[in-house]
Amino acid sequence: MTIIIIKTTILCIIAYLIGAIPVGIIISKKLFGFDIRTKGSGNMGSTNAFRVLGTKWGVIVQILDILKGVIPVLVLANIIGRNWDMFGEESFLSLHILEIMIGLSAIVGHIFTCFAKFKGGKGINTALGMLLAIIPLEALSALVFFVIVVGISGYVSLGSMVAISVLPICLSIRHNCIDSIDGYITLMYFILSIVVLVFIMHRSNIVRLIRKKENKIEKWQFLCRKK
Repeated sequence: MTIIIIKTTILCIIAYLIGAIPVGIIISKKLFGFDIRTKGSGNMGSTNAFRVLGTKWGVIVQILDILKGVIPVLVLANIIGRNWDMFGEESFLSLHILEIMIGLSAIVGHIFTCFAKFKGGKGINTALGMLLAIIPLEALSALVFFVIVVGISGYVSLGSMVAISVLPICLSIRHNCIDSIDGYITLMYFILSIVVLVFIMHRSNIVRLIRKKENKIEKWQFLCRKK
């Protein structure tokens, strides 16, 4: 049991360090000569990268932030976890539990990055990457809702909150109406915790949305363009 705990701790630390890589800050400093957190919304995530660095680099930041969630789950949990014999009757772990622990570590790394004085992004893209690795169908469904909401409103924050709120609904529909999901209860509790985390991280955005002062990206309102 002790050796399993040690192995789990090592993998979670590695996942945290991967998630903590401040992609937006690195790109803005190395290629543009400034810290992206000093411009726009002051966030190092892809939304601010789109605003400050342009579409090309916004896409690159977004993809890399998503991979920070995908890679830890697929490599650390599914490959290394299996090779280290971390699952079995004598272990407290299942694959889903290890995936969740590693995924959360990566998200925490992005939000509280040790490479930037523990002030990172909001973790949406990294959470999306983790979810794509664990529950790809539900994650893609949520992504569709994100695109629709942003396409209508232009508010990325609103799209993110709607998309994450759709996840538990999609998971429940699949489990109860289509096919049984292994570890459903564990996954549901985990998804609900992610929903709460996302809303907490967007509390200032919620206030601005209520006051109608939230920044929007009008060029993304492809479903509601003014004539």
